[in-house]
Parts: sequence; C-alpha cells; structure tokens
Amino acid sequence: MIDHAAIQTRIESAARACGRACSSVQLVAVSKTQPDEKIDAALRAGLRVFGENRVQEAQARWGKNHGADRRAMYADLVLHLIGPLQTNKVRDAVSVFDVIETVDRPKLVHALAAEMRAQKRALPCFIQVNTGDEAQKAGCSVADLPGLLALCRDQGLHITGLMCIPPVDADPVPHFQLLHDLAGRYGLPNLSMGMSADFETAIAYGATHVRVGSALFGVRG
Repeated sequence: MIDHAAIQTRIESAARACGRACSSVQLVAVSKTQPDEKIDAALRAGLRVFGENRVQEAQARWGKNHGADRRAMYADLVLHLIGPLQTNKVRDAVSVFDVIETVDRPKLVHALAAEMRAQKRALPCFIQVNTGDEAQKAGCSVADLPGLLALCRDQGLHITGLMCIPPVDADPVPHFQLLHDLAGRYGLPNLSMGMSADFETAIAYGATHVRVGSALFGVRG
C-alpha cells in the first residue's frame, strides 16, 4: 500500500510548524528499484513527481519506447534525476527527465548544455553539493560551487537550486543549514534535501523538495 496521504500530511505539518506554506514543499517519490505495481499504485494515488537514480531504469519505466507508456497516460508527470550522471548518458537523460538534480562538474555542465541545445529542451537543474566532503560521493565541493555555478550560467543552464545527501549516520542538520546558507548566498530558490528518515528536519531548514522512498513505498527490493 502506498501511504501517500500520510507522508503528505507529515510534510504539511512540518511546513506549518516553521511558518511555511504547505505548497512550498514538493514531495519527490523515489521510485528507484521499485516494482511496477507499486509505481502504478502511486500514480493512481495521485503522485506525479518521481525521482530516479539511473537513466536506464528510468527509460525502462517511463520511456516512450519501453514498457507501459506512462508518459502518455499521465501528462502532468515530472521526473527528477537524483543519481549521478555519466556524460555518456546525457543524451538519454535530457530526453527522459524533466529536472536534473545532480550537476556536479564542468565536463557534465558542457555536455548537458550542448545536449539541451540539440534537443531544444531547457531543463531546470540543481547543483549537487558534497557537503560532507566525502571522497566516494558525487557532488561538487563547497569551495568549487561558485565557479561551477558561474560556468552553468555562462553555458545557459537553468540552475534553480542546490541538492545534497548528508553522510550516512551523521547529524543532517549542519548539512541542511549549510545548503540553506549557500542557496541564499547565490540567490537560488530551491533546496532538494531530506529523505525518508529526516525530511521533516530538512523542511525546517528550508527544503523545497524532499526525496522520499522507503517511507512511501516500503523497503526497496
């Protein structure tokens, strides 16, 4: 059973608790590795914004030439790429996704800008910031953010916000606060932060997009 209403109620309560409009927080349903029956149940429950980690999985689930044509069935569907993007997957990513949340390096900026021009698509993008400075994790460093943002703007990418994934088992609050401060410093209106275990805390620190998977769908397969 997809517990959309319960999650939405928690999001709205968290927003009201910090004086924000309920509509200021968007639930992004993390559909990676979930079976099709759960995705279809989520769609029937009214969910329309989904996050996928891998381009190929997104193509198989949502692409026009793969499986059920959910795009045709749900015209208001919005797909976010929330996983790392390799440059050799940029063409497919620009074709299938509506938002790219994981811009994190100059090579990717150039590839995305060129492909969006080729496909005549101007997708909103987030820069992923590696707030924990973890060597194994994607995302630009805090020090590299100003230069990367300037490059994105120079190349015509529409950067609408920042995204982060705090270190596992760490207190997420300093990371949420840092991302909030960086977004304010650079005039970016959106913050994608907070997952199943901490999305209410993220909302208190300004999250506009919360990425919820297991709390919504149950443990992934």
